[in-house]
Amino acid sequence: MANNQVSMPSGFGGLMRFNEEYASKFNLKPMHVMVFIVLIVAFRIFLGGIF
Repeated sequence: MANNQVSMPSGFGGLMRFNEEYASKFNLKPMHVMVFIVLIVAFRIFLGGIF
């Protein structure tokens, strides 16, 4: 019996497979990033009002 499966390269042109994702020490949720950005913008507006 012949094997009819196609062998794909493991990198897919630089993209990683789901099980090959990089595990970081800092895992941030998207909501945390959005809140951080809003706080930075609010702080910037606050500084603009003072100076």
